[in-house]
Amino acid sequence: MAAGQTLFDITTRAMQGINEVFQKDRPDLVLVHGDTTTTFAGALAAFYHQIPVGHVEAGLRTHDIYSPFPEEMNRRLTGGIATLHFAPTPTAHDNLAAEGVPERRIFVTGNTVIDALHHTVRPDYVLPPELSQVDFEHHRVLLVTTHRRENLGEPMRHVYRAIHDIVDEMGDVEVVFPVHRNPKVREIVREELGGLAHVHLIDPLEYEPFANLMARVDIVLTDSGGIQEEAPALGKPVLVLRDTTERPEAVTAGTVHLIGTAQERVYAETKRLLTDQAAYAAMAEAVNPIRRWGGGTPHHRGDSLSRGTHPHAAGALSRRVTDRRERRGRRCRKRSQCRRGWQMPCAPLGCLGGRHLLCRLSRHLPLSRPMRR
Repeated sequence: MAAGQTLFDITTRAMQGINEVFQKDRPDLVLVHGDTTTTFAGALAAFYHQIPVGHVEAGLRTHDIYSPFPEEMNRRLTGGIATLHFAPTPTAHDNLAAEGVPERRIFVTGNTVIDALHHTVRPDYVLPPELSQVDFEHHRVLLVTTHRRENLGEPMRHVYRAIHDIVDEMGDVEVVFPVHRNPKVREIVREELGGLAHVHLIDPLEYEPFANLMARVDIVLTDSGGIQEEAPALGKPVLVLRDTTERPEAVTAGTVHLIGTAQERVYAETKRLLTDQAAYAAMAEAVNPIRRWGGGTPHHRGDSLSRGTHPHAAGALSRRVTDRRERRGRRCRKRSQCRRGWQMPCAPLGCLGGRHLLCRLSRHLPLSRPMRR
């Protein structure tokens, strides 16, 4: 991250760096994840090199190109380039289908974010030293994250003032706030929340400590997209500091509430969860729809999806998938043919190695050139 960097700076630097990689090691397939500017830059660079793209977490939509900005357009443009679309939920599948993406190129895989949580969160995990002063045992703890460009300025200020009011009013509430490195965010945070005894302003955490921190707090306030999936999987109510979301399943299920950034609304919704046990339990105990589709391992998600009730749950993948237990230990009967190139078919899911995964996908790719080892 460079001081004062813009979206233009991020995009051009990412494109140049990725171009150098593709020139040196030309891949057979490029996988990009999510909706960041580097996701779009990676997809566009692959397109310029005529390399097919697989988009992981495809199909999320708010249908407002400026909310979130620039993520909504990043994922739409990436979807326009992608050959393979790995949708996390049936709703994401339906969004892609409505945009004209062929059914055979859409795979409902579940969510890799939830998979990562299952491997990361541990009850014996020791949080970093900067959190040693937080009284998780006797106090209720709020986790706050904000970084969205559309919330910069007064919207963020309103959120922080509501948090200030909550901490002033309730002596048993603490706030942990990993502050984004954007100088504009940090300046407002210092002005509104700096110096408060029960507000812990810390630097952003790596994924492992952050995930384990989420598991120990009581309520999450965020404008992040991914946290809307992660926190409910841990049984944590999420108040989303936005007016739109690309994850409507969570809103419908009641695991998250969209509350915007108005000071009065943020204060009222946060206080309600802190004082109304029934309201808190309703969110904390709601079934997380992202968890439902996130079990197992994405590359063999077909056998878990086939047990679902949604018409797409047992879609194109599961029709080609046999029980994984029958495949365990079996070598691909056409291993030598797999090595010869895209045009040679691989036995249906006969092996699970990365190269053979590409062979299995090859029938969906408009390629005839051989794969390099």
